[in-house]
Formats: sequence, C-alpha cells, structure tokens
Amino acid sequence: MAKVKTASESLTIMTNIVLPNETNSLRNLFGGELLAKMDRCASISAARHCERRVVTASVNHVSFNHPIPEGGVVVLESKVSRAFSTSMEVYVDVWLDDPINQKKVHTNEGIYTFVAVDEFNRPIPIPEMVPETDEEKARFDAAFRRKELSLILSGRMKPLESVELKKLFQEPS
Repeated sequence: MAKVKTASESLTIMTNIVLPNETNSLRNLFGGELLAKMDRCASISAARHCERRVVTASVNHVSFNHPIPEGGVVVLESKVSRAFSTSMEVYVDVWLDDPINQKKVHTNEGIYTFVAVDEFNRPIPIPEMVPETDEEKARFDAAFRRKELSLILSGRMKPLESVELKKLFQEPS
C-alpha cells in the first residue's frame, strides 16, 4: 500500500458527560467504563488511518492518574502513533473538561494496538504513518520500543534481536 498518512488524519475526539450509572461507590467514573470509551475512540482513529475494519489486538498501557467525577465532562483524544505492516499503535489522552471554569486536567492515557482485517478477519497491509509534531515524533519512536518489548515478552523475538531496546542499555562509547 503506497499511501502515507499523517497522525493528524486519524485524530478522533469524543466528548461525554459522566452519568450516575457509570460511576462507582465513590461517584467517580468506573475504570472499565473509561477503558470501553478509550477503546471506541482508538478504534475510530485506527479505522480512519487504514480505511478498513480493525480489531483490538491489545491494550498495552493505561494509567489512571486522576478520578473523573459524576457529572464531569470527559474528552478523549486519540491518534495513530505508529503504523507497522498490518497493525498500528493508537495513543489515547483523556481530559476532564470544566467548561464553566475553562480548565482541562489530563486524567488518563492509554496505548492500544489494532490490526486491520479483511472480510475474512485476516490481517491486511496498512498505510505508513508520518509524524509531524514533536509529540507525535516522540510517540512514534517510543512505539517501536514498545513493539519490540511486546514481541520479546510474548516469545516471538529474542532479546538479542532487539534494535531499539538494546540502545537503551548499552554503555556510551
């Protein structure tokens, strides 16, 4: 596939209000509810990037840094951070938006991996992704290290075959 896309072409923004049935006993958004919202947002970004059906392959990282209260406005922003041959990493940022006081607090982030599939649910090639901003470039570079680590942990790559991870642990010359 010759087409090359930018991260911004996959940008997806979802805004929700936290309802009582989505909260725990502390009246904060359930973590599972947030994970589902993040997965939906990320899947739209992935589909925008490859213009195909996608399936969630893994949730690589999620951080819960700040509670999101009942009645809070939640803004999810996702973009493809790197595209590989048939899979892509999607980074999701979550914000608590206070429209009255005009404040936004970064509450959570997550990294999801999606695979593009054909009508028989077989992986298919996807377009390359070119980062443009400094943040996109940093996430792009880190995505390769995360992929290598994932392959090592799953036994599909030997640690000595790593390229980027080895660089982190080598002594300077």
